[in-house]
Amino acid sequence: MLTPTQVLLSVFSGFFVGFSLGLIGGGGSILAVPLLLYFVGLSGYPDAVHVAVGSTALAVGLNAFINSAYHLRRRNVDLKTGTIFATAGVAGSLLGAQVGRTTPGDYLLGLFAISMIAIGLYMLLPRGGTRDTVAPYPRRRLVLVVLAGFAVGFLSGFLGIGGGFLIVPALVYIGGIDVRLAVGTSLICVGTFGLVTGVEYLLAGKVLLSVVLTYLSGGLAGGYLGARLAVGIDRRLLRSIYGVAIVLAGTYILLKSLSVI
Repeated sequence: MLTPTQVLLSVFSGFFVGFSLGLIGGGGSILAVPLLLYFVGLSGYPDAVHVAVGSTALAVGLNAFINSAYHLRRRNVDLKTGTIFATAGVAGSLLGAQVGRTTPGDYLLGLFAISMIAIGLYMLLPRGGTRDTVAPYPRRRLVLVVLAGFAVGFLSGFLGIGGGFLIVPALVYIGGIDVRLAVGTSLICVGTFGLVTGVEYLLAGKVLLSVVLTYLSGGLAGGYLGARLAVGIDRRLLRSIYGVAIVLAGTYILLKSLSVI
């Protein structure tokens, strides 16, 4: 059971993750697990790493699906590309979740930290221009979208992350859709991957429903605010801020997992 203080910290963590999803389509979900372990204070819980991965995956998935309603109403979703990407990703998520559940917690946390550092550095890379039109859907593009969906789904299932930071550029540069559509479409994919991973962990008894509910309550408010503020904000600056935060957090977790600090 969570203490009253942990409940408040969990709601705040969920708010931050939801705000990130609503604002830039991803980035904050990679911080959901370390926030739960070290900010909320779940690190002393039995099998804490797997419980954190499963609980945050389910919460982020539900949060993304609910927040996608705003983008659906504004027609900021490419259902065709999103369905193809998400369907391929389901297979990857199932496989990734099974591998993640059988990986020892210490190793999983170390791999998670290394992935955080790599992802944070990726978010700091300069971006080229974005596409404003949807190109025809040749067979080669279809194959690439399927492969990208499976790969991102596997990473999402293995680490319990939403993967929006990878889904958005994949939809733009591989799927050939407008970046505004990519943000809304990514929430459908994040929701699908999160639910698949979360249910996999739930069936294995690695989910705390109290965490899911508190994360979700904060995430809904954060996602709504993020979606409202998305217009007119420099997303490149936000990506840079998130990137630096993720690198620092990943470095901290890696050093901690190696017992350096």
